Amino acid sequence: MQLTMKAKNTLTPLALFVLGMTNSTVLAMDPQPDPNDPTGYLLSKQQVMQAEQQKTAASMYAVWAKALRTANNQIVDAIRVGNPNNPTNVKRVERVFGQAQWQFLTQMAAPEYTYERFLKAVGKFPAFCGDYVDGRDADAICKRSIVTAFAHFAQETGGHIAKSNVSDNPLGLEEWQQALVHVREMGWKEGQEGYTTGCGQNDWQNRRWPCKAGQGYFGRGAKQLSYHFNYGAFSEAMFDGDATVLLNNPGLVADSWLNLASAIWFFLTPQAPKPAMLHVIDRTWKPSQRELSANIGYGFGTTINIINGGIECGEQNKTKGQPVNRIRYWEGLAHYYNIPIETDEENTCWQQTPYGSLNLNGATDVLYTNWEGDWAYYANRPGGYSFECKLVGYQTAYSALVPGDYEKCVTNFYQSHANWPKVKVVDNLNLPKDPPVDPPTGGVAAWAESKVYNKGDKASFNNKIYQAKWWTQGDKPGAQWGPWVLVP
Repeated sequence: MQLTMKAKNTLTPLALFVLGMTNSTVLAMDPQPDPNDPTGYLLSKQQVMQAEQQKTAASMYAVWAKALRTANNQIVDAIRVGNPNNPTNVKRVERVFGQAQWQFLTQMAAPEYTYERFLKAVGKFPAFCGDYVDGRDADAICKRSIVTAFAHFAQETGGHIAKSNVSDNPLGLEEWQQALVHVREMGWKEGQEGYTTGCGQNDWQNRRWPCKAGQGYFGRGAKQLSYHFNYGAFSEAMFDGDATVLLNNPGLVADSWLNLASAIWFFLTPQAPKPAMLHVIDRTWKPSQRELSANIGYGFGTTINIINGGIECGEQNKTKGQPVNRIRYWEGLAHYYNIPIETDEENTCWQQTPYGSLNLNGATDVLYTNWEGDWAYYANRPGGYSFECKLVGYQTAYSALVPGDYEKCVTNFYQSHANWPKVKVVDNLNLPKDPPVDPPTGGVAAWAESKVYNKGDKASFNNKIYQAKWWTQGDKPGAQWGPWVLVP
């Protein structure tokens, strides 16, 4: 099957906005020398915040941030089945996918997965099965979201036992009814070290998400969360920025409501340039021209591409077991729950280019969600450094969706930028001014040690006038090979 969606030769309004952003004026950054560190610089917090706001002004950044807002864990802990005080989105789930439906799909599930824990996981993320104010059917989107999740659960943690195998499947359950059988990756148990590749290395991943000795970061929960950097990032989302909770006790992802919350977190988190699964389902996401040209549009197939496109999508994987299973499970569930398949949707992804092969990095009609140091040269800034960060299409230590991460990127908090200047962000830059070393000469102010001079600026020194050949600060005029040239 081919996508019925036609690729247009025009960019979306979002794409046009991003194109405009790339041509915007240079930000007014004014690095000042750090009086307490001769190799460091100070930046105004206001300037840093303005830079971040300009770079994330496209409307999708606000949409992503809203989708990833979390409720306080005290609110989550109070959620009970049928509690009239449950959050609004939890009540919607109880209405469109009640406990009887949960039981229908979990007759083979591990006991760690319960309906109450599912409701708690939902309650942690108000955007999952949340409200819409633009006329979209929130109940229908909620139902489709849950059914989509279960199709993937059935592949990731399912029993995969044929209905005809009465010895292992005495209830004659469909394979799409066999989700959530495994709470831990098969072959692993608590107390075993595993999936610790990269642990202990002196790199930014370990500085942000340090492994705990003796712990294993193998797959746990409905989405089989794996590796320390995923446990750490998920822990930050669950525990107010504290990565160590789950890094030190990863077993919580198996034995608490986090076993389902980890899957919803993944469902709501864009892995830019991949969109969030929710926004494919509710159509908040609008595919870019490059994505349309790669046959990536709406439908269940794109959620496969988001999860595991490099292994499961593309024509070479058309008959591969994993995507074939996912599609069978989705189609069985969609039929049972009367989920309509729209004419512009595809259940498959064999006709799509996997995101990992699409090479969207640098595309002007795609948004990214990770910060990296901007290595562009700025002649009017110290050392030519930008003192800014830019958005990139690969994982870094800093996320545009995590408050405070832009400032951490600029200050190189996790030491991820080699040879980056030392930067501190301060509330104001009220630095003391140096007294002139001698009176002005020919109307040109005397050189001052703490002042920044850009190319072409003039200063007087020892009754002579000098002109800066490039950016300089603290270099006395008169040196033979220095940044100053004597004005005849």
